[in-house]
Amino acid sequence: MAKKKGSYGCTSCGATSARWAGRCTGCGAMNTMVELTRSEAELVETKRDLQRAAAGLQTESLSDSDSTPVDRMPSGLGECDRVLGGGLPAGAAIVIGGEPGIGKSTLLAQIGGSLARTEAVLYITAEEATAQVRARCKRLGVDGTRMRLAATSDGEAITGAIASGDHRLVIVDSIQLTALGSVDGIAGSISQVRACATAFVEAAKRSGTTLVMVGHVTKGGELAGPRLLEHLVDTVLSFEGDRYQDLRSLRAIKNRYGATQEIGLFTMGQQGLEEVQDPGGLFIAGREASVPGSCVVPALEGNRCLLVEVQALVNPTDYPQPQRRVAGCDPNRVAMVVAVLSRRLRMPLGNCDVFVNVTAGARITEPSADIGIALAIASAWRDLALPTDMVALGEIGLGGELRPASRYELRAAEARRLGFKRLLGPGAGEGRGRIKARTVAEAIEAVLGTE
Repeated sequence: MAKKKGSYGCTSCGATSARWAGRCTGCGAMNTMVELTRSEAELVETKRDLQRAAAGLQTESLSDSDSTPVDRMPSGLGECDRVLGGGLPAGAAIVIGGEPGIGKSTLLAQIGGSLARTEAVLYITAEEATAQVRARCKRLGVDGTRMRLAATSDGEAITGAIASGDHRLVIVDSIQLTALGSVDGIAGSISQVRACATAFVEAAKRSGTTLVMVGHVTKGGELAGPRLLEHLVDTVLSFEGDRYQDLRSLRAIKNRYGATQEIGLFTMGQQGLEEVQDPGGLFIAGREASVPGSCVVPALEGNRCLLVEVQALVNPTDYPQPQRRVAGCDPNRVAMVVAVLSRRLRMPLGNCDVFVNVTAGARITEPSADIGIALAIASAWRDLALPTDMVALGEIGLGGELRPASRYELRAAEARRLGFKRLLGPGAGEGRGRIKARTVAEAIEAVLGTE
C-alpha cells in the first residue's frame, strides 16, 4: 500500500507544507506548524483555490463616469420604441410571444425592413419558406435592401450567424422550432429550447448583435418552454389582441432597458400594423352613455392613461346557480365586488345573472377599477344610467370602504381632455368636478341617489 502523505499547516497564516518545519515559510512564525487531518487539508486547499479565483475578479467603482449609454436602433414604429424604452438596444436579447395568427411575423417583418434601410438585418425563419416571408414583405411594402432571409432550424448555423457580427439585427422565428445537433431531444423540447436560447444569447452578447426571438405561448397566454427562457433574455414582450378585431397591443412584461407594463397600440390594416396616434379615447369610441350599466374608468398602462368603458348587465334568473361571466378584467375581483354589493348594500344579486365586459377588447388589471365595476353593476340593477360626463376610480375593500389610486392628476387631466368633467373617487380631492366618496354606498348614492 502507498504510504499516506502527510500535510502540515500554519496556525498563524494558514500556509501548508508537505513536511513539518520549525519556522513557517509563509509568515516566518516559530513553532506554528501542526499536522492536519485529511478533511482539514482539503478545506485549506479549497480556500486557497477560492482566494486565487477571487484575485482574478475584476471590479469597478459605482461612481465611474466613463460608462457609455446604451446604443439603440429605431425600430421604425414609435409605439414599439416606446415599449422598448427608446429603441432596440444593441446586444440585447428579446423574446416576443403571442397567439398564432395575431401578427408577430408581420410586426417583425416591418421592424426588420425599416432597420434594413441603413443596417444589415438577418431574418431566420424556421416555420416558413423564404418565398412566404418575401411575399409578406412585398405585401407590407417592405423594401429592405440590406435584409437577408434564411430558412433553417439548424441551431449551430444560427449561432454562427449571430456570432459572426455581420448583422446588427437577427430575427429568429421561432425559438421552439430550432435544434442543436449536440443536444438530445426534438425541436421544441425543454432541453432543446434551453440549449438553443443559451447558445443564441451568448453569441449575441459576444458579438453585440441585437437578437429578437419569437416564442410560442400556452393556452393560458404564458410563454411556452422553460422559465429559464424568460430569465435568460433581457426583454420579454407580449403581443396581444383579438384576431377578429383590428386592435393589437404590445406590452413589456420584462425589460432590463426600460419600464415594464408599458403598452403600445396598433391597428391591423391592409398595409400591416399602423400606430394608434391618440389612444386615450380609443376604447370609448362609439359609447352609448345613456344606457344603464356603463361606467368609464381612467386606467394606467405604464406612463399612459387610457379611458376604458366597463359595461354590466344584471338579469334575474330562475336557475339555482346564477351565471357570472367576465371579459376584460379579473373574474376574482368581479366576484369580490358582487359579494360586497350583496353583503354591505343588501343588493339582491344572489338570484341574478351578472355579466361584466370591458369594451373594444381592452383589459383592466389594476384594482382601482373596482368602483367602476361596482357602479356599472348598480346602474344595471337599478336600470338608471350614470352621469355621462363622469369617470370613477378607486379600490374596494371587503368592508365596503374605498381606497385611493395613484396619479390622480394625470388621470383627471386625460379625462378632462376627452370631455369628462367629473371624477369620482376616495382621493379625488377638492375642487370643481371632484366627487369624493369614502365607501361604495356613498359613491352609489352620489351618482344614482337613494333607492
